[in-house]
Amino acid sequence: MNFVFSNRAKIISFVLIAIGVIALVTGIFTVSSDRIWSNLLINGFYFMGISLGALFFYALSFATETAWAVTLRRVMEGVFSFIPAAAAVLIIVFIGATMHWNHIYHWMDEATVSKYVAESTIDSEHPTYFKDKAAAQKAEEAGETVVLNEAHYDELIANKTAYLNTPFFWIRTIIYIAAFIIFARWFRKRSLKEDETGDVGLHFKGYQRGALFLVIFAVFSSTMSWDWIMSIDTHWFSTLFGWYVFSGMWVSAMNIIAVLSLYLISKGYLKEINSSHIHDLGKWIFALSFLWTYLWFSQFMLIWYSNIPEEVTYFVLRIEEYRVPFFGMMLINFIVPMVFLMSRDAKRNPRFLIFVGTIVFIGHFLDTYMLVTPGVHFEHWEFGFVEIGMFMGFTGLFINRVLAALTKAPLVPKESPYLEESLHHSI
Repeated sequence: MNFVFSNRAKIISFVLIAIGVIALVTGIFTVSSDRIWSNLLINGFYFMGISLGALFFYALSFATETAWAVTLRRVMEGVFSFIPAAAAVLIIVFIGATMHWNHIYHWMDEATVSKYVAESTIDSEHPTYFKDKAAAQKAEEAGETVVLNEAHYDELIANKTAYLNTPFFWIRTIIYIAAFIIFARWFRKRSLKEDETGDVGLHFKGYQRGALFLVIFAVFSSTMSWDWIMSIDTHWFSTLFGWYVFSGMWVSAMNIIAVLSLYLISKGYLKEINSSHIHDLGKWIFALSFLWTYLWFSQFMLIWYSNIPEEVTYFVLRIEEYRVPFFGMMLINFIVPMVFLMSRDAKRNPRFLIFVGTIVFIGHFLDTYMLVTPGVHFEHWEFGFVEIGMFMGFTGLFINRVLAALTKAPLVPKESPYLEESLHHSI
C-alpha cells in the first residue's frame, strides 16, 4: 500500500515552515548575523545527523541480515531522503564561513594563522598578512615594513593548518556529502528494483554495500564531526568526540523511525508491523540513550578530573555560562528514556514511545545547540524566538520532505527474501 500525504499533514508542515521563515526574517533584522548562521548550522547538522543515523542503521540491518527490520526499511529510506536538503543547508553555512560572511570557524580567519602583518595596513579594512618568515622577508625586500601580528596571531591554531585549512576542509566536505548521497541513492534504487524484479542477487549486493558503508561511515562520522563541529572550538579536542556525536545521531534516528512508524500505523498503514517490532525500536532508543550518556559522562569526567587547562576550558565555558541547558539536556536525554522505557510494556506502548520520542527529539536538538553555540557566541548567547522558530521551520521541512518521499513507493518491500521472517517477528 502506498502512503498518501494527507492535506492536514501538509498544512501542518507548511505552517511550521512558515514559522521558521518568519523567525529567519525576523532574526535578520533584529539579531546578530552570526546568531542566524549558527542556527542554520545547528539545524542543518541536527537533521543531517538524523538522516545519517537512519542510513547507518539501514546499512547495518543489511550487513547483519537483521530480518525484523525489513518491514521498517521504507521508513528508513524516507528519513535518509532528507540528506541532500540538510547537505544544502550545511554547504550554505560553509560558503558563508569561507567568504567571511560569518565567523563560526575562527581558523578560517587569515589573521589567526599569519605570524606577520604589513605595518602600513594594520589599521586598514583589509590588512596584508604573511604566514611565514620567507613571505615576510620578500615583502621587506620590496620595501614594506613587516611586524609581528601580535593582536590576532594564534600559534596553536596556526600549528593545525596542515589539517584545518579551507581547501582541504572543502575537499573533505565534498567527499563526505558525495559519499552519503551516493550510498543513499544506491540503497533506494536497489530497494525499488528488488520490488520490481525479485532478484535475490540484489539482496546480496545490499549486504556487500551495507558492509562497505559501515567501514566508510566509521571513519567519516568521526572526521565529519571534527571538521564541522569540533573545529569551532579550535583550541580544544577530544578523542571521544566523534563517537559521542555519532551516538547522538543514532539515537535521534531510531527515535524518529519509531515515531514515524507509529504515525503511519495510526493512519492505517504498515499493518505488517506488530508489537514486537515496536518493542525492538523501544529497546534501541532505551539502549542508545545509555550509550550516549556513557560517552557524554566519559568525555566530561576524564577531562574534568585531569583538569588540564587546554582541555577543561571547553567545559568551564559550558558550566559557567550555559549551566541550565548543558546539564538539563543531559538529564533529559538520559532520565526520560530510562524512566519511561524501562519496562517491557512501556516499550510496546505507542503513547509512551511518542511522549518519549518528542522529549528526546527536543533534547538532542539541545545537545546539538550545546555543541555549536558556546564556541561561536561564548558568554554572549540568547535563546528565544529565532532559535525556537527556526527549529520549528526545519522540523516542518523535514516532515514535508520525508512524508513526500514515503508516497513514492509501497511502504513494505514485498520482494525482500527476509520479509516472511520479519512478518512473523515475535519476542
